[in-house]
Amino acid sequence: MKRKIFVGARIFDGERFHDDKALVVADGRVEAIIARNGLPDGETVTLEGGVLSAGFIDAQVNGGGGRMLNDEPSVASMDIIAGGHRPYGTTSLLPTLITDTAEASAAAIEAAKEAVKANRGVAGLHLEGPHLAPARKGAHLAELMRPVEDRDVKAFIRAREAIGTLLVTMAAEQVTVAQVRELAEAGVTISIGHSDCSSEAAEERFDAGARGVTHLFNAMSQLGHRAPGLVGAAIDHPSTWCGIIADGHHVDPKALRTALRAKRGEGKLFFVTDAMSLVGSEKDSFTLNGRTVRRERGGFCSKLVLSDGTLAGSDVDMVSTIRYGVTYLDLTLAEALRMATLYPARFLGLADRGQLAPGSRADLVHLTDGLTVTATWLGGEAA
Repeated sequence: MKRKIFVGARIFDGERFHDDKALVVADGRVEAIIARNGLPDGETVTLEGGVLSAGFIDAQVNGGGGRMLNDEPSVASMDIIAGGHRPYGTTSLLPTLITDTAEASAAAIEAAKEAVKANRGVAGLHLEGPHLAPARKGAHLAELMRPVEDRDVKAFIRAREAIGTLLVTMAAEQVTVAQVRELAEAGVTISIGHSDCSSEAAEERFDAGARGVTHLFNAMSQLGHRAPGLVGAAIDHPSTWCGIIADGHHVDPKALRTALRAKRGEGKLFFVTDAMSLVGSEKDSFTLNGRTVRRERGGFCSKLVLSDGTLAGSDVDMVSTIRYGVTYLDLTLAEALRMATLYPARFLGLADRGQLAPGSRADLVHLTDGLTVTATWLGGEAA
């Protein structure tokens, strides 16, 4: 048995902190958190203070390391994207294909099948479109948007069976309640997003099995006192998870703090980056469906915009969202870490990730007290 013992840092197990303890990893899995006296035989990894946590999980990553998935939906692209985010603590992510052609979606599905098998940080696939609402298109191409058809339902179910974890963002206007129910029963994770729907339409789909909402507040019907919209339905529905982009540009911190206080039931808010190719890259622009997206520096982090000023994804990484949560959203460090680990794991059904419990994958990140990443591990091996 190949065993490693991590000592010297506070250990966050996904629920609480352990001080003056050691994390024991055996054959790539967490074995135990134990007292530091009487350690078992194995390689000792000594950390200089800070926090040792489960690696971060990002359910929405369009690009990184200079590569957009839409530019080349391949295994190589997925590996580059995962590698681009790993220095920022993300050890599991869903490469995300934004609205594109049927051919691009099929290529992304085929690539994800192989990338997941490689076990290098790609945990599944997120298809954000083409079943979105033109009225809330954001940076997506409205001309490619369309309703869900029966052939799409069958294709998504086959893809989920082959990949394991498939997240699909759909507008309530583009998918029927019956289709949501069939997909959810087959294990496809449905998130409602880029939608101008009523709160009632959203609730019907949540009750049918849609598990979440894609980037709460952005590209959706807003909360009104007589028309609560998708925002109101998501916050009020007790089982609905909500991804949030905490970068200082997509949502005002006052709105995020309000949502954090108001969210009802067991469903939680969790961090996503919605990152584009410039994370992990020194470039200042890239192309998206033939349009130039430029990096504008300033604020908590840079923002990415089209020529008309429309936000086009984010330039934030996952550890930065944790710092943002602690600094601007009144979150404890424990809750901010849960929003990057335990909660997205639960949303996606990744039972062996997001926590340091016996049997969990030893995907780890070490943070300084200032919340910068010093190292990551995949399956207990330095990455």
